[in-house]
Amino acid sequence: MADRALNVIVFPGGFNLPLWAGLKQGFYARRGLSLTLHFTASSMDQLAGLVRGDWDLALTGFDNVVAYQEGQGEAKIDREPDLFAFMGGDDAFLRLVVQKDIAAYADLKGKTLSVDALTTGFAFVLRKMLALNGVAESDVRFERAGGVMQRWEALKSGAHAGTLLITPFELIAQKLGLRLLQSARDVFPRYQGLVGATRRSWAAANGDALTAFIRAHLESLAWLHDRANRPAAAAILVEKVPNMSPELAAAVCDELLRLPGGFDPRARIDVEGMKAVLALRSEYGRPQKALTDPMKYVDLSYYERALS
Repeated sequence: MADRALNVIVFPGGFNLPLWAGLKQGFYARRGLSLTLHFTASSMDQLAGLVRGDWDLALTGFDNVVAYQEGQGEAKIDREPDLFAFMGGDDAFLRLVVQKDIAAYADLKGKTLSVDALTTGFAFVLRKMLALNGVAESDVRFERAGGVMQRWEALKSGAHAGTLLITPFELIAQKLGLRLLQSARDVFPRYQGLVGATRRSWAAANGDALTAFIRAHLESLAWLHDRANRPAAAAILVEKVPNMSPELAAAVCDELLRLPGGFDPRARIDVEGMKAVLALRSEYGRPQKALTDPMKYVDLSYYERALS
């Protein structure tokens, strides 16, 4: 099969390990795919571009898919979205990381916390974590800072008191003396974080390419979860992530590939995890809507074809 070029929009970070591994091991190429990865600065740019057709596929938070389908996305779009999730991925590895002088949630009162976008992404997770720990929204100031890389740089510079980071950034932060206050997993044992997403119109016209992408991605996950390949996986992180030492790369692999809790070996959608996302969006999303049907935002027919 001739190479089929796919433009894939992702956030920068070590959590792209399955994509990097699949490219390096040739899993996508053997399926006739040529992937170009584009790194986004924010969920607003990512989702607006996906809706417009700038990108073929996205690895993004499930909440983002729901937000734009329900007219609650923060970016302005000029057409009716037709987004859906075609596979799962992980629980997003969300960690609340704060400055070293923040010892407890109460110490965050009066401080500034950064988010990607105020109404999408993982801002709702942060707001709920604060509420459950006695910090009202009026007690803190939220500042839109962009994607995880931008939030990490702002936190590292001391511009903000805290933010939700994604592995491996919390491990790097602790090396620098910053404090891991809490993992979102402690509050949300089931949460659908990353998903593969695209447009229904694109998928209908490119079903074979989408199925091939899923098959190659599953091969990549199987390779990563084979412990014999752990040193090679860590070497990919050292190659791809700036300032990633071999020691840190090994720790990142342990976190990303641990079971349970790491990358789902079969990229499955977690229905209970999706329900947790919808519950948060029903509480915090504007205009407010009661969202109860997670399968409204999913089409697993391409995934099922890939498995067969």
